[in-house]
Amino acid sequence: MTERKLSRRGFIKVGAAAGGGALLAGAGLHEAVGHAATTSGLPSFEGPHQAMVLAETTQATALVSFDVVAGSRRELQDLLRTLTARMRLLYRGGLPQNDGPASPLDDNGILGPSLPAQQVAFVLGLGASLFDGRYGLASLKPARLSEMVSFPNDNLDPARTGGDLSLQVCAADADTVIHAVRDITKHTRGAMQPRWRIDGFKSPPRPAGTPRNLLGFKDGIANPDVSDADAMRRLVWVQRGSSEPEWTAGGTYQVVRVIRMLVEFWDRVSIGEQENMIGRRRATGAPLDANSEFAAPDYANDPHGDRIPLDAHIRLANPRTAATGENLILRRGYNYDRGVDANGNLDQGLIFTCYQQDLERQFMVTQRRLIGEPLVDYVSPVGGGYFFCPRGVQGATDYLARGLFA
Repeated sequence: MTERKLSRRGFIKVGAAAGGGALLAGAGLHEAVGHAATTSGLPSFEGPHQAMVLAETTQATALVSFDVVAGSRRELQDLLRTLTARMRLLYRGGLPQNDGPASPLDDNGILGPSLPAQQVAFVLGLGASLFDGRYGLASLKPARLSEMVSFPNDNLDPARTGGDLSLQVCAADADTVIHAVRDITKHTRGAMQPRWRIDGFKSPPRPAGTPRNLLGFKDGIANPDVSDADAMRRLVWVQRGSSEPEWTAGGTYQVVRVIRMLVEFWDRVSIGEQENMIGRRRATGAPLDANSEFAAPDYANDPHGDRIPLDAHIRLANPRTAATGENLILRRGYNYDRGVDANGNLDQGLIFTCYQQDLERQFMVTQRRLIGEPLVDYVSPVGGGYFFCPRGVQGATDYLARGLFA
């Protein structure tokens, strides 16, 4: 902890000299940019919730974790205002602000002279470490928020785990994601610094239906129905009147697990063994006891696991009993490919992201059921974190996590 505080103080000194005025300068930039016509299927920037939680995953993404180095509670508030302002500006698009040839450029130019409208969206989360003694927020910490837990068979790298803030950037194109990450890091320099980052992509449906992960199986078939408002209130969004602090209402818990897949070993396993470990047909995505991708497996008529093994991934993750219906999570996964590691092995895998109303009741309970499953010989969780995503913004003066400063 001491080393972390010292590094923060050192960075503040450097950041203040390099761009100390960036926060206040960026806070009002969105006011100069008008609304642009909708040109994509991305959800509205404003609303009662952060809309990308329920929205369809985009083709490209970056998940970036940050350590906050703001020197005071007021500077943290300025940071959250600036973050929201930059997100709003990037979402709306239009001509970047230009203060003259002698001033630093407001935009990095990757997307051309004018920003395309509604081509990028975001999810912002707050880590448990933000609620330590630095900013006087301990009493406002979400009730279930904690540092990331290392389960048996995990291989978490501290350098790629945790963080004060998480930011997911979502777009159809990789250059749009890169543009947004650079814009936000530039305009928040001196208040937060990247801790770790991973880029992901969504594979197209092959040949149809749910996209596949890099093990070759369709991933995310049995998600809750996001169009069912009652289910979302029960499973995803924190409700008023619960044991949570009042400001958390309308928010949700985010889990990020960067799961490396040991693909060279997996590719040497027979198709029958792979399917038994997963519990589905690789070609179609159907449960081993059915013929349709979206058919519900019939565990009641297979009590001994003759058709779907008792330790198959889908059976452990979702036993489909009345009690475990309250453990359901909303999954939002992306594939990743980071080339090769120091030993020449392929570094590929899954950015597992999920959302839930209650971190303990849903994700933790589900993950404990998966301890020791056969699949652990072929996957290795190496990083990620737990975060709380506050409710959305409503109105031009609102900003994310404003409830912390009410």
